[in-house]
Amino acid sequence: MTSQPSLSTAGHVVPGPAPVLAMHNIRHAYGHHLAVEDVGLEVCQGEVVCLLGPSGCGKTTLLRIVAGLEVLQQGRVDLNGQAIGRPDRSHVPPEKRNVGLAFQDSALFPHLSVLENVTFGLGSLPGRQRRRRAMELLDQLGMGRYAESYPHTLSGGQQQRVALARALAPAPQLMLLDEPFSSLDARLRDRIRDDTLHVLKKVGSGALLVTHDPEEAMFMADRIALMRDGHIVQMGTPRELYCAPVDPFVVTFFGEVNELEGVVGQGRVDTPVGEVMVPGLPEGARVRVMIRPEALRVVALDEPPADHHSHVIMAKLLGRTSLLHICAHAGGGRESHLHARVPGVFLPDEGQPVTIRLDPSQVFVFPADPGTAAGAGAAHGEAEEDHRDYAYGHDGQ
Repeated sequence: MTSQPSLSTAGHVVPGPAPVLAMHNIRHAYGHHLAVEDVGLEVCQGEVVCLLGPSGCGKTTLLRIVAGLEVLQQGRVDLNGQAIGRPDRSHVPPEKRNVGLAFQDSALFPHLSVLENVTFGLGSLPGRQRRRRAMELLDQLGMGRYAESYPHTLSGGQQQRVALARALAPAPQLMLLDEPFSSLDARLRDRIRDDTLHVLKKVGSGALLVTHDPEEAMFMADRIALMRDGHIVQMGTPRELYCAPVDPFVVTFFGEVNELEGVVGQGRVDTPVGEVMVPGLPEGARVRVMIRPEALRVVALDEPPADHHSHVIMAKLLGRTSLLHICAHAGGGRESHLHARVPGVFLPDEGQPVTIRLDPSQVFVFPADPGTAAGAGAAHGEAEEDHRDYAYGHDGQ
């Protein structure tokens, strides 16, 4: 099958109520380096939108523009329908924007207690209300019993929870989160982002989250804007990006894929693991067939068939899944080394003959030449570039 057209790609307007945040035609450069080009997106109340992408793609630049930490060069930024960023108007500083900020570094005041840190930005409220508001958020984040503690006595995860409570305390219209969980170890990160998501949904603020981690984006976001080289490649729900990618970059960014080449004949492509239908691609076109490891259904055979057969090279248990290295045989003596990911414990011996079936919903076909007319879901971008490592970058830009 070909990848299907995204239900929400580069047209980033969300129908319905007025958005909390609207960015229009944003362009930003640092000297001769163009960081962001013609980007637009919206965040609605109660919605979490994630800016996802590799290092240097422009995602942190966008967040800094919304926060007021960068002066807008071109485009427009609106918060609840009011312009807070336009090149022809004076710059609105961060403290005047009613947005909450949470970064990788919790940046708590070391000389203030946890409670005093959270109440710091609530000077307009009477003392009793400040304390009640702070304790309400600390309790929601599991930090109520540490109210009188000081930051240096807390773990990194606890400090991050306090920083989130402090950012949410003034009831901002919009929360901006820049890689807030990246410095935490894996198990702690899972717990804290789960707590963070529940609190964000409970308070109802819109949120714009920056991350380079596709799993985190899929867990946290209602919609994801996947960026590359200052542009949004695709925007949509996690399911849309995973199941209907519009570009090879989108496929590879969300995890490992098996990649094969083929030629279209009679609306299909032959592969070592079966035929793949490719409606809309021209006859004779060279294509890239991208197969997720979970799309391969592997069945062990009691006896090898008389003719050529696929077999297991290696099997590794990864906990919840097993990863199989398979030599897939096709007609004409062709062989391909493929990876299959199977739920649970499935560890066939080396050399075990197997049959392989395809789940077509996780197979995507793009032209090998990006200039080829390709119909629905065609690729545009560097066809030969391996984007897999992008999912593991560390820079938030």
